[in-house]
Amino acid sequence: MPSFQPPPVDLPALSAASRVLQDQFVKDTQSIPELSDTLVVPGAQASASYSIFPDDIRVPYQKKRFVGIPDGLFQYYDSTSVTSHMGLMPEIERAWISIDHKLFLWDYIDGHDISSFVDQPDVITHVALVKPRQKLFIDEISSLLVICTPLSVLLLGLSASSPATPNSRTHKEIKLYATDLSVPSDVEMTSVVGTQEGRIFMCGSQDGNLYELHYQEKEAWFGKRVQIINHSVGGMQSLLPRFATQNIDDRITSVVYDERRKCFYTLTTKNNISVYQPTGEKSVQHIQTISNIYKLAQDKAPGSPAITPQNFQIISLHVVDESEARSGVQLFVITSNGVRLYFSPSPPYNQSYVIGATSSGPRALQLVHVRLPPSNLLHPDEQTNAYRPTASTYGIAPGSALPPAPRPYIISCLESTCSSDGLVIAAQQGDTDGTDYVLCLAPDLTRIGSLGQLNLPQPQQPNSQSYQYVGGYNGGPPSGRPPLTEYATLLSIPGRTWAMAAVPQTAPAPSAGSQRPSLINELATQFGSPPRQFMLLTNVGLTFLAKRRALDYLQAVLEELHAEGDVQPILEFRDSFGRDQTCAMLLGLACGNTFLDTTEGVSSGTISMVSPDIAAVAKQAFYDFGERPMWNERMNYGTADNQGTAIFSGRREALVFYFARLVRPFWQAKMLKPGQSNLFDLAISENVLVTIQKNLFALRDFLDKNPQLFHSSPSEPAATRSSVADQEAWKAEQHSVTELVSLLSRTIEALSFILLLNDYRLGELISQCDSEIQKLVVSQTFSDLITTQNGVSISRALVNVVIDQQIGQQISIDAISEVLQHRCGSFCSTDDVMIYKAKENVRKAVETRNPIERQNWLAESLRLFIKGARILEFDHLREVCGDYQQLGYAKGAIDLPLTCAQILDPDNSGLDYWHMGSPPDDPRGVQAQQRIHCYELILDSLMAFETTSLKAKNSSVGVLTSDEPESVRIHAYELALLSEDEMFHSTLYDWLIGRNLADDLLQMRPPFLEAHLKREPANAHKYQLLWQFYVKNGQPLRAAEVLGALAESDKFDLQLDARLEYLTLAVANAKSHPISAGGRHETAIAFLTDLEEKLEVAQVQLEIYNILSPHINDAEEVRDRIQLLCTKLFTMSELFQLYAIPFDLPTMKLLCLHVSEHRDDSLLRPIWNNIFDSILEETPDILVTADNMAAKIIPLGQRFYPSESAFPLRYIASLLVRFTLANTSSLSPGWAPRTLIQCGVPFLEVWDIFHEMYESQVPPFNNQTNVQAISADIAVLLSDWLQEARRPQSFGRTDFPVGRIDLAVDQYLTELEPTRTATKSIYEDVKRQLRKNW
Repeated sequence: MPSFQPPPVDLPALSAASRVLQDQFVKDTQSIPELSDTLVVPGAQASASYSIFPDDIRVPYQKKRFVGIPDGLFQYYDSTSVTSHMGLMPEIERAWISIDHKLFLWDYIDGHDISSFVDQPDVITHVALVKPRQKLFIDEISSLLVICTPLSVLLLGLSASSPATPNSRTHKEIKLYATDLSVPSDVEMTSVVGTQEGRIFMCGSQDGNLYELHYQEKEAWFGKRVQIINHSVGGMQSLLPRFATQNIDDRITSVVYDERRKCFYTLTTKNNISVYQPTGEKSVQHIQTISNIYKLAQDKAPGSPAITPQNFQIISLHVVDESEARSGVQLFVITSNGVRLYFSPSPPYNQSYVIGATSSGPRALQLVHVRLPPSNLLHPDEQTNAYRPTASTYGIAPGSALPPAPRPYIISCLESTCSSDGLVIAAQQGDTDGTDYVLCLAPDLTRIGSLGQLNLPQPQQPNSQSYQYVGGYNGGPPSGRPPLTEYATLLSIPGRTWAMAAVPQTAPAPSAGSQRPSLINELATQFGSPPRQFMLLTNVGLTFLAKRRALDYLQAVLEELHAEGDVQPILEFRDSFGRDQTCAMLLGLACGNTFLDTTEGVSSGTISMVSPDIAAVAKQAFYDFGERPMWNERMNYGTADNQGTAIFSGRREALVFYFARLVRPFWQAKMLKPGQSNLFDLAISENVLVTIQKNLFALRDFLDKNPQLFHSSPSEPAATRSSVADQEAWKAEQHSVTELVSLLSRTIEALSFILLLNDYRLGELISQCDSEIQKLVVSQTFSDLITTQNGVSISRALVNVVIDQQIGQQISIDAISEVLQHRCGSFCSTDDVMIYKAKENVRKAVETRNPIERQNWLAESLRLFIKGARILEFDHLREVCGDYQQLGYAKGAIDLPLTCAQILDPDNSGLDYWHMGSPPDDPRGVQAQQRIHCYELILDSLMAFETTSLKAKNSSVGVLTSDEPESVRIHAYELALLSEDEMFHSTLYDWLIGRNLADDLLQMRPPFLEAHLKREPANAHKYQLLWQFYVKNGQPLRAAEVLGALAESDKFDLQLDARLEYLTLAVANAKSHPISAGGRHETAIAFLTDLEEKLEVAQVQLEIYNILSPHINDAEEVRDRIQLLCTKLFTMSELFQLYAIPFDLPTMKLLCLHVSEHRDDSLLRPIWNNIFDSILEETPDILVTADNMAAKIIPLGQRFYPSESAFPLRYIASLLVRFTLANTSSLSPGWAPRTLIQCGVPFLEVWDIFHEMYESQVPPFNNQTNVQAISADIAVLLSDWLQEARRPQSFGRTDFPVGRIDLAVDQYLTELEPTRTATKSIYEDVKRQLRKNW
């Protein structure tokens, strides 16, 4: 296992550094204007500003190499009368050479390979390469050769391929195919051009007409298979106006096609330019003809000696690509003496000097700028004896010695021209035989760009050392935008020039959006592409000219500085290009770059280094020129807080410049583009990415080896830094550099990562990702992948797919894990590797049949998963748990999600959130939810193990082993219950309870169960389980407390009988509390008493409810009041006031008074009075009334006696006696005392009451009749008592007051009226019985 652990990805820092690069892209866009912007300057319709240098280090072009025509071709020049022509086809890397009827295609890259075509008899005068029509030829044919002879035009098919070569050099192989497509012609054709759609246009050498070669698959009724159509004459709508084409003196001499704008231009011998647009099949539309161009040019540059009727002859047309001039210049032409005329689309209202312009379609062109040729070019001979002042004489003062007078050269008869990306070359015959002079022009970026120059050298007088000529017309341009200034030089080449062309470049991907630098801004591209090259084909061979970049100029300056010790040239360079640009180039030279050595015009793909001595000089200059950062203080008036910004050093700016320019080709580009089979391909070619990565790596290597470059400056060593502002400036600089270096490392790794994925077929990998990732990756740019969280998610998903693919193919992942970790560690950390190895161990566990090995593989996988759990995504965690379920690995299925839950909530914020009751709108809820997701995986595993165990039990009965499903299930529960995660336990308990396993849970009594059941939100089911938990745990008092709370709670929807049941259970449990348990005896007794009282009240409430429930369908108010009895427990006072009184329930009133033991005669007596009154009012029949009264009073007495609070005995006895006295004639003696006896009142107590009445003499007992009636009642009472006492096993026998009764009876007999014979008989019988039995 590799021990390397990359630092964590700091996305905010990477994003900050990325914004710095974005800002630099904008600066590069704005620093150098478009070429057309320097031409279309208000007030400057003509210009002639040039920088002409004699010395080699500043000359803008140099001859790179010369390739001679192979000797094998000269054998065909077998006589002096041969006719030979030649031209260039850079698209297929061939030069064509015709010798009489023979055509040769020379591979100038190889230098010797020659293809030939000799199967036609006529002299070949012109050859062109064009695109074929679609689907007319076999797929291999990618181009057509158009071969023109004086008698015919012939088409050959051509295929070009680029096979791989050992040194990775591009090399095209071609094959020719006969097409049987030829057409006779009585006009010799020339200037052949082809469109992208396969149409072919040309002009006739003799008549100057515009022709089209039309070909089709087969003959048709109205068209031959091959035919030449004359668009200049005939009956077609697209014909030229006859006055423009019938004059044989004004023949078309040149045709040029504009691919981007889908039109073509023609040039005539009288300098007229026409614009055409191909329209329908075999037709073209004439857009405009521009004539009187000489007059137009003279108006814009009046008085110029370069524009005269004698020397004004246009020799070539050049299309300006839209990417080269985004603001409008479309076409420029070159005259024989080097004047360039630039045309752009005119506004619709201005069409002067335009013949036949149309109001719709492409806008008409107008002349916008005249560029005059340099008037003091140095003769090529002067370049070899260049004069350059020494350092001591630099900047010669007036009167000093001047250099020798130069020999100027005036361009007069250019013949061949070529342009590309703002560069122009043109050749004319030299003043010595066998030599041509080539005029080479290129924009001088130091004059037209804003490069931050502080001491820009000003243009000097014509007799100065730099030989600059500055000219302007119409007062010159405004000061806001500099006019075009160009380098100009004249080089000599051997031979006479036949053709010239730009060497094609494999351009890197264009920058996304509008942040693309100007095409002439080589400062932004020189470290990412080879220099522009031109090739000039002469009769002796091929000469390659290369545009010298500022980088090449600087390298020459450094070599001169190293060799001669002259610092003036490098100071001049810095002043010309600015500090930051210079430092950026010095940095590139010091660290090496794949585009430094471009001897053959292409990058070798390997890092090129200047010599160690030159690299040391570059590094020192980088350090010296970089200066130091500064702090720009910004005062905030009115506060003590001052803020500021850092002005970075040239070294930091150079790092940004160089870094941004290296990554620009891909940084803002989309990663993917649609490919074949609905898959995606990498949007940028691998070669481009590999090359950029090499350059980035060289930069990082240089920074790693030279960290001191950003910690001090020559003018201020770190040790002398004292002021706070200086320290702040350095702090800001180092912080910025650190972020940039982090981004640099991350970018290098990102490119390794992308290239590695491409090796594994990136498109297929993406198709295997989930839909969200697929949508995301399609919209991502390279910078998004490197600097955003989405990029992190995408990279991890892609790596997972690769690893899963490897595992699925049973390939060890060690190799790819190591490659990922070491080449792109920030995209594949140690944790990632842990996860991948863990997955591989799971795969091995699946494959092995050895149970011990399986357990070992699973244990190791779990160990690795837990180590890498920090980056284990939830979907993968679910997959792993599924694997563990299938393999019956309980420990993995339980422990891994528990570990992940803890890692997802490292500071327990989710746990705290849960403990606080999960408040709404709390951000910690996210962590809590993540925990719950992990817990759900455990519950899923437990369910899976249960299901497996149940199936195993149902299917067969076997010997129990360690792998037996039931054993796995039990082990899984043991592991789950051993967890110390309280939140998990709570989740588990809820799950078990929800599955009706509460009894099992109570039996296990796990550690957090009590806390779980007490946790909010509470519910009745939890409380029921909690009191049962306490009972099983031997804590009856706590069980009683829970039951009491449950019964009294108004949070739960409980019926009244359920509440009564809970109170009853509470009382029972409270009574079960042992006296010695915890020293809570007194408290327990008080609690029990309280419970018993509440139980009594609850019973009253239930009784009231039962009495009132038949009335529940009465009025709504009544119903609501009755239903309220079911929702909570009331106090006795509430029951009395809210129910007993309003509903007039006398029994319930008595019950309330009885239970509450509240003695209040003012409340009690009215109740009893009401009871008696209601009975008396029922019927006038005294006997019925007596029966009703007994039926009412006896149950109440039996229930409430001896409670004086509810059953005031003496008062009730008085009421009974009063009723008896009022109805003596109807009621038999003894009715009242017998009623009280039936109420459960003891005989003695009744006798005492009646005896008191007898003796009281208080009304109504002051009346002798009433006293005699009481005596009769007492006689019956004593007789009944005596009978009760005589019964066997009577409780009253032992306590019977014989003596007292005997004395009382004597009194009663003495005071009895003689007429009361029945009463007397009863008394006498009592006495006899007393004597007989006692």
